[in-house]
Amino acid sequence: MNTPNLNIQRFDTRHDNVSVVLQRLRQQLSPRGDVVSEAGRKKTMEVFGAPLTPAEVVQRICQDVREQGLAALLNYTQRLDHAAVDAASLSVSEHDLRAAHDNADPEFLATIRRIRRNIVEFQTAILHQDVVVQRPPNVTLRQRYTPLQRAGLCVPGGAAAYPSTVLMTAVPAQVAGVQQLAVVAPPTNFGANNPDILAVCYELGIHEVYRVGGAQAVAALAYGVDGMPKVDKIVGPGNLFVALAKKQVYGEVDIDSIAGPSEVVVIADDSTRADFAAADLLAQAEHAPGASILISWSQDLVEQTVTQLNAQVQQLSRCQLTVHSLEAYGALILCRDEQEACELTNEIAPEHLHIATEHAHRLCEKIVNAGATFLGNYSPVALGDYAAGPSHVLPTSGTARWASGLSANHFLRSSSVIEYSAEALGEIAADIGRMAEKEQLTAHRASVTIRK
Repeated sequence: MNTPNLNIQRFDTRHDNVSVVLQRLRQQLSPRGDVVSEAGRKKTMEVFGAPLTPAEVVQRICQDVREQGLAALLNYTQRLDHAAVDAASLSVSEHDLRAAHDNADPEFLATIRRIRRNIVEFQTAILHQDVVVQRPPNVTLRQRYTPLQRAGLCVPGGAAAYPSTVLMTAVPAQVAGVQQLAVVAPPTNFGANNPDILAVCYELGIHEVYRVGGAQAVAALAYGVDGMPKVDKIVGPGNLFVALAKKQVYGEVDIDSIAGPSEVVVIADDSTRADFAAADLLAQAEHAPGASILISWSQDLVEQTVTQLNAQVQQLSRCQLTVHSLEAYGALILCRDEQEACELTNEIAPEHLHIATEHAHRLCEKIVNAGATFLGNYSPVALGDYAAGPSHVLPTSGTARWASGLSANHFLRSSSVIEYSAEALGEIAADIGRMAEKEQLTAHRASVTIRK
């Protein structure tokens, strides 16, 4: 397929206010619950009888599922997804899970097993362990980590099938020791009806898979409905409505994040392979939408990358979608030097960062705001998406300034265990009493002095 040369936004930090540009890009891609598109207006008029904003839609759905349970869940699945799911077919049967696994390509299953080993190895290595501190006389302090009992995993299924998301959410939870996992995916050929997704679930020992997606699935996981018990935590990516629903139910359950579209920053210099840099930019734009940003202090590298983008995009199965994504959300930024490249990257706080420069490790130490970082010409972002070991569920929309990617540790809760002997309590009793007096909490003081 031939397309005209890409019209990607280009900026030079010597002349352009790049901070304003980056802020505008972030606003375009951040989950917004207050904007009603024409398509959204038509859809909400059809379903709700009013032009509701996405936030209002999610609030209505969550409230109805909470109050009406299974009936509301099935009703919204019918009206929004046009899928005839009833109480009997809501859960994928054990027979269907086993059949998908039995009929799966053996090489695909072998791939799943190898990737699972990588994830288990990494997640086990970083898993929090109990810490015990002892001090005389006879004081024992313990930080105790225990797994959540039940987690819900959201698997997208609108535009493509994502069996990798099952691996990247379920395996960290299993490493943490979560015993019950419930997968929700839309009732589509890319979702809960997809044989690859079902085969992965069966391979991982997941036997709860529900044919439901969107905000109604998140609400059902949070509040519970007949045949679908509530969970303790909801993780996994999804569209705007899934993100807003997770925000809505947070507090009833824990969530991983309120995620926006995928994003990558590639930092490049004269040593970078332009064809590699272009391939990484295209890989994110292919999500459509997805933000793809190149930062370099080499004019030649920028021009070579443009040439490669125009050549490679022609070969993609999602060519038109990728072109639109690049032109709407992509940027090529020529900066002064590597120091400015690091400063811009910390400002962006990207989900994915690929440092493909000669001194990649040096730059890595200067950049603290990134969900996942990939170093060198032979560490493409797709490694993290599919196989390396860290989860591909990462902070987006600048939240890498304070948020972390999903890991086994997010499925643990910690609590302290404190044990003092009579002698140990006696040694610190005066300090406790003094603090209690300052706060005028005499019962606190008495609870210590009574033990003398």
